[in-house]
Amino acid sequence: MGTTITFKRPDGKEAKGYLANAARGNAPGVVVIQEWWGLSANIRALTDRFALAGFDALAPDLYNGVVVPYHDTDEANKQMGSLDFMDATTQTVRGAAQYLARNGAKVGLTGFCLGGAVTIIGSTRISELAAAVAFYGIPPEQAAKPADVKIPLQGHFANRDDWCTPQVVDAFEKGLKAAGKTAEFFRYDADHAFVNEERAAVHDREAAELAWGRATDFFKKHLG
Repeated sequence: MGTTITFKRPDGKEAKGYLANAARGNAPGVVVIQEWWGLSANIRALTDRFALAGFDALAPDLYNGVVVPYHDTDEANKQMGSLDFMDATTQTVRGAAQYLARNGAKVGLTGFCLGGAVTIIGSTRISELAAAVAFYGIPPEQAAKPADVKIPLQGHFANRDDWCTPQVVDAFEKGLKAAGKTAEFFRYDADHAFVNEERAAVHDREAAELAWGRATDFFKKHLG
């Protein structure tokens, strides 16, 4: 459905991404951020699905063409560990947001796993964004504090998650409430990465569809 495009980062460098456009011409935008596996077929399918839901959706390729097979967690950890999260967020992801906002559209940001953490960093640092939805990812405190979130934020988290643990989620939500931020967090009796249809061991269709409906409703409310 979509196509690979090249877009400019704020620093003038070029980045690549997967773009899927909505049927209508004046659609709001959603930037979609990959899991630690890279810009996989699953992420491209989710980008297509946002387009079908009425958004121009762009998934920037943070790994520059590398897609890690699902069984190779060591390589995924290596790729994620070598990613400069601040550069990825403030340059590549912001460039994607600027691309979608170029005709005056409101833009949201969403991401999964690694992308969930990038989404929360983006909610504190990317001025072009109007709303953000994070899936099972929260960055370390030095990267983004709850009090620094500047836009409405929705989060979707798994109760059986040993990476983005319930304790980390609870602490971040408590910080958001203490800072008076517009935020809503949802928990699911599921495993990390429960939205990923390509991973049968963790995919939970009921939880995924519930989260999807909440996320698209949230974006329609805040992006139009």
